[in-house]
Amino acid sequence: MLLAPSLTSLGVLDAAATAARLPWSDLADEIAALLQDHTVAVPPRAVLPLAQGGSLFVMPATDQSVAMTKLITFTPGNAGTGRPSIQGDVVVFDIATGERRLVLDGPTVTARRTAAVSLLAARHLAQTPQGPLLIVGAGVQGLAHAEAFIHGLGVREVWIASRSSASAEALAAQVRALGAQVRVVADADAAVPHCPLIATCTTASAVVLSAPPRPDAFVAAVGAFTPAMAELAPALCQHAARHGRIVVDTSDALHEAGDLLQAGLDVAALPTLADVVSGLSAAAPTHHSGPVLFKSCGWAGWDLAAARLALRHASPTTSATRSSTTTPA
Repeated sequence: MLLAPSLTSLGVLDAAATAARLPWSDLADEIAALLQDHTVAVPPRAVLPLAQGGSLFVMPATDQSVAMTKLITFTPGNAGTGRPSIQGDVVVFDIATGERRLVLDGPTVTARRTAAVSLLAARHLAQTPQGPLLIVGAGVQGLAHAEAFIHGLGVREVWIASRSSASAEALAAQVRALGAQVRVVADADAAVPHCPLIATCTTASAVVLSAPPRPDAFVAAVGAFTPAMAELAPALCQHAARHGRIVVDTSDALHEAGDLLQAGLDVAALPTLADVVSGLSAAAPTHHSGPVLFKSCGWAGWDLAAARLALRHASPTTSATRSSTTTPA
């Protein structure tokens, strides 16, 4: 009797198999390479509002050999229900043949490439990359950033702040399993003076961080991705602009970086991560040069980098588990 081919053999990867193809350091390296690849084309993403406050995201991108589209739904109403806020897939095609090569788990790609972008930025911009690291928000992006910074920067101490103590303790257990020391704190602002690395990874429905960062701080803000959303207080952003520097992930932040727009900053004048990676920006840290705020809004190019890497990596494991994240773009 002939057996039906498995989904994995057909190139449809679940969450675990997708993650296995996207190691942290390799993914950060692939993102850096993509930023210097002039064949990459990324049109604006399409965002279709859905009933009951949800959104459908369609995010295509291509280079000279690979084309992909991320198709995901973002459903804020799923928070706290046990259902993922983000669901969907990344479909990867070979340009020469038109063949569909892979279908990757969309939430897993989103989580890993977002944290890998923060890792790449920290490699270039963090003055004290060993940490401690403060994570604000105990969702999937909080765990992804902890993993990325532990594996990619050698961080060994992580502080966690969340509106939900149960979520904070659950994330703390996961981070301890990675070999890091963990401290759960009730007040994120009170932890800021102790942590030169900060990642805000919330749903960005309200400001979660107000305290001005220390002079050697690197802050990655990844939760807000529309003009109406903000994790950081305007005064914090203005402090970073006056006393340090601000870098955005792409020029799309001009229309999407709610934290910076609500602070009244000229987002169009800010350097991008591509400027930093290519050495075209003066944003690289110098001794006592002030805090660095890295504002990440998301870009289909990051998903293309993940697709390129996934095509090259063999998948050692599979699982039926799907994952979720709180940063859809």
